[in-house]
Amino acid sequence: MHAAVLVFPGSNCDRDLAVAFEKSGAKVSMVWHKDAALPEGVDIVGVPGGFSYGDYLRCGAIAANSPICGALKTHVERGGYALGICNGFQVLTETRLLPGALRRNAGIKYICKTVGLQVETADSAFTSGYAKGAQIDIPIAHHDGNYFADDETLARLKGEDRIAFSYTDNPNGSVGAIAGVLSQNRRVLGMMPHPERAFEATHGNTDGVAMFRALVDAAVSA
Repeated sequence: MHAAVLVFPGSNCDRDLAVAFEKSGAKVSMVWHKDAALPEGVDIVGVPGGFSYGDYLRCGAIAANSPICGALKTHVERGGYALGICNGFQVLTETRLLPGALRRNAGIKYICKTVGLQVETADSAFTSGYAKGAQIDIPIAHHDGNYFADDETLARLKGEDRIAFSYTDNPNGSVGAIAGVLSQNRRVLGMMPHPERAFEATHGNTDGVAMFRALVDAAVSA
């Protein structure tokens, strides 16, 4: 599998994401935000966490209009995989590749801690390494992670089994305690928690490993 990790001014989790992909068996290319095309043969695009463009205007809004996001949209529209984590999730909602929006945390404070997640579906390349209903521990680190969608969108996400993860103890006020959502074709995942920070024993837990390994296996099988 060939993974491309996008790099914006202000990204600070791009290397962590690249390491997680590499240690799961993927070839990784780092792609600068001013590039207008992805490398040949890319299977998945990783949009990392951080503070792209300093989070000016709205989190992810400027990054969503960068040259590389045009290539990201084309990649997704032709059926490619994409994974947006934290600021990357914000970018995916700003590009309208995923529904909803990320708002200021309900407590108006930055939150950085490990939280409990429940796996809401195992029916995706991202979550097939977990059992539905399983509880895992994954770190969060965000100020604007309060996921919001209107009632119609929320009903559609639930009805189409597109909620990937929910918080066991909603730390930021997200509607429905949603921590991550899938695209309609189930090939795009956006999530606020950081599975790449739960990848090695030195991180304190390895609950993120199953996601990356399952994703690599799915791409190789395809």
